[in-house]
Amino acid sequence: MDPQFKALLDDYSIEVMPRTASKIDDFRSLLPPGTRVYIAHVDGTDIDDMVATAKRIHLEGFTPMPHFPARIICDRKTLALWIARYREEANVDEGLILAGGAAKAEGDFASSMQLLETGLFGDFRRLHVAGHPEGNRSIDPDGGESQAMAALAWKQRFFACTDAEFAIATQFSFDPEGIIAWAERLRDTGIDMPIHLGLAGPTKLQTLIKFAIACGIGPSLSVLQKRALNFSKLLLPFEPTSILDRLAQYKREDPKGNIERIHFFPLGGIRRCASWIFEHGGAPPAAALNPSRAD
Repeated sequence: MDPQFKALLDDYSIEVMPRTASKIDDFRSLLPPGTRVYIAHVDGTDIDDMVATAKRIHLEGFTPMPHFPARIICDRKTLALWIARYREEANVDEGLILAGGAAKAEGDFASSMQLLETGLFGDFRRLHVAGHPEGNRSIDPDGGESQAMAALAWKQRFFACTDAEFAIATQFSFDPEGIIAWAERLRDTGIDMPIHLGLAGPTKLQTLIKFAIACGIGPSLSVLQKRALNFSKLLLPFEPTSILDRLAQYKREDPKGNIERIHFFPLGGIRRCASWIFEHGGAPPAAALNPSRAD
């Protein structure tokens, strides 16, 4: 086992939604103790469901990190209420602060920076912000990255004035060379926040292409399309092994690189993703370490 490959899987995080989490009887049968579990807040999801999911994840021994999507939060009062409920009912002290997928703001907030400026996350232990290795046209309509880079630079300056731990959590990508080039551009411009790199877990290639199109993944979509043209590969499920191999090589060559952790999007299912990670060197699930806890 390549130690750098294994190191990338150490302390990995994974993403769920309330409806996908409800299909898992007990996360302790799947995830290592303390795993950070992001809870995606899709527009239309009730805050009651979000808080209940966070509470359940905390009680099972994991670290809930709910999304706070600026564009679906009506006003400061609503944000304060959400934070209070997460803190009091689910012991949440981590959050992913992002603009969100809505095309336009439903209320007073349009960006993650506006959420951070409220000061309401002052007692959170850890805050993450979104990163886009392949750009984001809602931020840079011309297809560039100048505005996205400026926003990350602002966030780095902001976090320098706080006690919170912080990192960039990225959208998933399939082009390791593009990922590495993006990470190096960040570092070259003085943005040295740790990167928790988003990768898709194992799934059918057709499913992956559908999600990639829906999420606006651009340049690396061609990687999937080329694979789809090969009939023998079309029949095989996608696995992120080759991407992780290249990233492990990069970490050997540049130990000071800022790609710190992997964040998995379990597009092929949470069970399948967690099993794949364990089979490829990730830590065993909590239930395997302490069977009595899953009774």
